[in-house]
Amino acid sequence: MNVTDSSLPVAEQGLPLNEIFLSLAIAAFLLLIVMEGLKPYQRFDRKVAKNSVVTNTTAFLFNNVILTTLRASSLFFVAQQFSNYGVLSGLSNGPIKWVLSFLLFDLAIYAWHYASHKNEFLWRFHKIHHSDKTFNVTTGFRFHVFDLFIEIVMKCLFVIVFGVDAYVILAIELIELSFIFFHHSNLSFEKEDLLSKVIITPALHRTHHSALRSEHDSNYGIVLSIWDQLFGTRKELVPKKIGLDLIEADNFIQLFFLAFITERHVAKLLGLIPKGRK
Repeated sequence: MNVTDSSLPVAEQGLPLNEIFLSLAIAAFLLLIVMEGLKPYQRFDRKVAKNSVVTNTTAFLFNNVILTTLRASSLFFVAQQFSNYGVLSGLSNGPIKWVLSFLLFDLAIYAWHYASHKNEFLWRFHKIHHSDKTFNVTTGFRFHVFDLFIEIVMKCLFVIVFGVDAYVILAIELIELSFIFFHHSNLSFEKEDLLSKVIITPALHRTHHSALRSEHDSNYGIVLSIWDQLFGTRKELVPKKIGLDLIEADNFIQLFFLAFITERHVAKLLGLIPKGRK
């Protein structure tokens, strides 16, 4: 029997695919860690940087391993069941369908990322990612478990609507995850301004992590930068400060519960907003 036959049970296919998925993602992460160590774009305070890495890695160990596996297996299962019903289901399986699948999925994730900033409920969880006071490859680990879970559900819906094939969606997820590590890396490149015309680079995403909302509400792309150009959300600048002023956590436990406290609540506690104002 052909081991790539999509008729195989998910349990027989999903596990080795998950292992490959995680192995390649970890390899990309380790490569970027080494590159950061050799030639970092910016040097942060040692204590702050250490706390960032420890907190982000703890977040990864707590939820990302489980949810990354769940994400890959869930998307694979959904694609197996519904790839014949979506927008692209009428196309034969080949390069044209693969490229269209990637473009539609990358656009959908751009839209989801935009919504995570503009919707107050979604921002409660997504702001945890932006609370890092430094900017390094481990920042790509810093997500609230609920943020990741909701994202998995949305991605499954995207797979159903678009009709993406099972193995194609795993390849797309690997590309997306690798780019998340890449554009969070504390690196700079020659001709990065030219490269950023096509893909999201660390410089573009660094702006997205500015402490100022007027600056971090920009550059929502994950892989391609064309979506920010098309929809007018692209900004090119060097942020003076990284992170969120009123949202800070010294450990993973604090990070988890910060999702249930808004910046406005923190401001009230600090007396920055008059008590009579609602």
